[in-house]
Amino acid sequence: MSPLDSGTLAVRGAKIYFEVRGEGPLLLLIGGGNSDAAVYKRLAAVLASDHRVVTCDPRGNSRSVLDGPPVDQRVEEHADDAYRLIRHLAGPMEPVYVFGSCSGGLIALELTIRHPDRIRLTVAHEPPVLSILPDAERHLALLDDVCETYLREGMAPALTKLQALHGGRPAPALPEVHNNTDFFLTHFVRPFTRFVPDLAALGEVAHKVVWAGGHASREDLVHRPTLLLAERFGREVELFPGGHVGYARYPADFAERLVEVLAAAPGTVGSPQRTTDGGT
Repeated sequence: MSPLDSGTLAVRGAKIYFEVRGEGPLLLLIGGGNSDAAVYKRLAAVLASDHRVVTCDPRGNSRSVLDGPPVDQRVEEHADDAYRLIRHLAGPMEPVYVFGSCSGGLIALELTIRHPDRIRLTVAHEPPVLSILPDAERHLALLDDVCETYLREGMAPALTKLQALHGGRPAPALPEVHNNTDFFLTHFVRPFTRFVPDLAALGEVAHKVVWAGGHASREDLVHRPTLLLAERFGREVELFPGGHVGYARYPADFAERLVEVLAAAPGTVGSPQRTTDGGT
């Protein structure tokens, strides 16, 4: 399904490109890392049968251009972008669903803490809150080495070292409008992987958060913070098809599981069953 609408929204320091598909309750999908709206294209097309699905390019990626030169990115600023996008596209009092994966999960959590009145339910899929791990120092040092390797040796050796986040496997090729890896490695990795949400504030909105991860990434480093956070707030981790980017490989199965999770939110009317495209 092609976007019903697309456009740009001027925010502080950037212009955010967004796409809208479908009709129904608004569901904002926030991508991670160097992704742009294209990474959710197939998932959004399935979800658009009963949701108004919003996807976007995070500031600095692809069509969401910065007003000035590139700078290190802040989760708080990206969360403000998401809030302004909600205000622009949703009704004035309409609470919305949010799904964020990887660094998009960090953005979704910060958005929920700051604006709980606008959030019906947030699904945080493997947010990389590495600083809460008991061996955090080792992992953060690895990511420092990834960034320094990129500057010293180039992209291929840096991305090889980054595989440690995903069980030593290469990151899957994902759809994207532009290659944002340079921006990701120079201005994104360090500040985002060191970010820790206000855990006390997160506890106040924990009833609005679902902790999620991939069936195939349960043994990966990127999954571990989700387990700790879910345990801290007395919740189980909801497993989704595939691994860290299962939404791209199994969009129909992933959409069915996401609708199931969203339907469990208070005041939500169940959505119709879907057919699947197989595979977990």
